[in-house]
Amino acid sequence: MKAIRNEEEAVSPVIGVILMVAIVVILAAVIAAFVFGMAGSTQTTKNVATTVTMLDNGTGAITIQGGADLGQVKWIMYSVAGSDFRNVTDTPAVNANATAPFEVGETVYTETTSVDGLRLVLRASFDDGSDQVIFDRQF
Repeated sequence: MKAIRNEEEAVSPVIGVILMVAIVVILAAVIAAFVFGMAGSTQTTKNVATTVTMLDNGTGAITIQGGADLGQVKWIMYSVAGSDFRNVTDTPAVNANATAPFEVGETVYTETTSVDGLRLVLRASFDDGSDQVIFDRQF
């Protein structure tokens, strides 16, 4: 009688070892990224809502709608048609700066005479030193 000999070895132990080595390498890379600071720091987007209504004299009336980060706003500045940023004011035609704290429903103004067809950008500066565009629209 002839003995039947089966010399097939299972492949699964080899695949298992390869997968374990791959997992260890990936974990080592992730840990190294955090240890050596390669993960970087990301800033969160601030949440401040505003609306702008153009008045008959061309001044922009900016109404503060609220937002989770409204209490952190130090000042709001505006730019018309790519000009330098300027502080918003408390009332039209007055150069007094509108200052924090801004409140929901408060209205501040731009000092421009006309923005028809031009782009208006509002930028807020926050207590943590960050700046963020909170309004950008072509009129």
